[in-house]
Parts: sequence; structure tokens; C-alpha cells
Amino acid sequence: MATAKDSLLIQFRSKDTRYGVTRGTVKALSAELGLTETQIVHIALSRFAEETLPNYQPDEGALTAKQVSALRKDAKAGLATGELIDGQHLFK
Repeated sequence: MATAKDSLLIQFRSKDTRYGVTRGTVKALSAELGLTETQIVHIALSRFAEETLPNYQPDEGALTAKQVSALRKDAKAGLATGELIDGQHLFK
């Protein structure tokens, strides 16, 4: 559940324009796409961010098993090899 800090009150326009929509438009999109009104707003804002912000990178969710395997292989290749020493010997 969202906290008060994570919430945003949206004031809908009285008519649809390039810079705002009516509640009826959001309801129609919700019904047409089978999504909640909140999901509709999030999708619209995400698409706007993609078009507007040059460094916007949406999180695409969890890594796949193949991606995790590739990262582990890459990390293993970059790890140091040799004798292990404990931390106390580092500062003598």
C-alpha cells in the first residue's frame, strides 16, 4: 500500500487537451485495456518519460536465469586468484 509520501492527487481537466485529459477518458482507457485507472496513469507517465528524458532507463524487472549465469561467469573470470590472506595481515 502506498504511503502519503508515495501518493499523488490528480486533478482531471474539464475537457481533453494536449496537456490533460478528463476522468472519462481515463475510465474509457481503463475499460478498453482492462487495466486500472492507476495503471493507465503510470503507463502514460512512463511513456512520457521515455520520450522526454534522455537518460531515462525503466527497470525491466528481475534478471533471467541466463543473465544471472552470464554475470556469474563474468565475475568468476575477473576474480583474483592465489593465496587468501586474512584482513589482519593487510595492515602490518
